[in-house]
Amino acid sequence: MALLRGRPVRRWRLPAPGRPVVVAVGAAVGLLAGVGGAIAGAVLAVTAWHGHRETVGRRARLRTSAALAEGLNAFVAELRTGAHPARAAACAAEDAEPPAGEVLRAIAAASARGGDVEVALAGFPDARHLARAWRLAAEHGVPLADVLEAVRRDLDRRATFTRQVQARMAGPRASAAVLAGLPLFGVLLGELSGAGPLAVLIGTGAGQVLLVVGALLICAGLRWSGRLTRQVIP
Repeated sequence: MALLRGRPVRRWRLPAPGRPVVVAVGAAVGLLAGVGGAIAGAVLAVTAWHGHRETVGRRARLRTSAALAEGLNAFVAELRTGAHPARAAACAAEDAEPPAGEVLRAIAAASARGGDVEVALAGFPDARHLARAWRLAAEHGVPLADVLEAVRRDLDRRATFTRQVQARMAGPRASAAVLAGLPLFGVLLGELSGAGPLAVLIGTGAGQVLLVVGALLICAGLRWSGRLTRQVIP
């Protein structure tokens, strides 16, 4: 939220389109090139949609790890001053970014009423390491601050490694995108040279089939290259 004259103003965002909407838009745009163009447009649109969702998911996971590490840092600092876990978690949650704030508030609520913190964290898949660390401290008498500090360091290392790998994979991803665009560049070059490939692709049955086959090959290449670059990212 943003502040306007001392009052919070909520910024509304349009919801992300789902797969059916993306397919419909891609098919509608491709329909200008015939039935084959509609199929090719739908396939290309779905592939682009999947790639965008995967990119958004990677960035969200990285932000989650960074937020949890920062929240745990504040939590551990409060514990080392002698604060009760419930109080320490509540104080750390005040300035924590989502979803760390929700995780810390769940810890505070469970600790305040003497409940099972591990059970309280069951609804947060990103906090499974934290739940196991809490159980370790409870069962073996390990100082809670030390265990949580180890979890924080692990999250920091994972986030740093992920950023480094993503930076190194930027080049291969860009190369894959350029290679995927070469057929379109070839069609454009053919039009400029007077060969008229668009007339063949749009006006003949064989051209319509080639449109669909070409789109499928481009999408298969993009998906395969994306799978190869994702395998090295934790």
